[in-house]
Amino acid sequence: MQDDLRYPIGSYTPQPFSHRQKEAWLLDIKFLPGEMEIAVQNLDEDQLQTPYRDGGWTVHQLVHHVADSHMNAYIRFRLGLTEDNPTIKPYDENKWAQLNDVKTLPINISLTLLHALHQRWYNTIKELSEDEWERTVVHPEHGRKMSLWHLLGMYAWHGKHHLRHITALRERMGW
Repeated sequence: MQDDLRYPIGSYTPQPFSHRQKEAWLLDIKFLPGEMEIAVQNLDEDQLQTPYRDGGWTVHQLVHHVADSHMNAYIRFRLGLTEDNPTIKPYDENKWAQLNDVKTLPINISLTLLHALHQRWYNTIKELSEDEWERTVVHPEHGRKMSLWHLLGMYAWHGKHHLRHITALRERMGW
């Protein structure tokens, strides 16, 4: 059961390029901030401090994590579009989730950030050519090149993955 709580929509599965898949993933990027805002609407402080599973992050940490992760994603896309096969910088997401801003700032700060960030990100990538989707970055932790297409799918999945952590918790708790 714990694995189901960790991966409520399953793991990310790379997909071959298709225009239909591209449009779906782009919409995931475009609409995630609003969906995240709805998912946390009317939660009180105790609910925001509830982990989505035993040993997992709280709802509060999840919202800040998605903002942190997607800021990195946005930069990774921009590097991939403007440099030839750049090496991207990994980060320790668990340590980031323990930093003072995550502990002290309300989630509306990260929700506002997500709205602005996703608008910029979506507008940067919405009209990329097939050749541009094949541009690559090097992820040193994974030891391989990743195409922007792969990253699009991964981050579209990532947003829905954490969104489902929150909505599944709400369903289980009857919130």
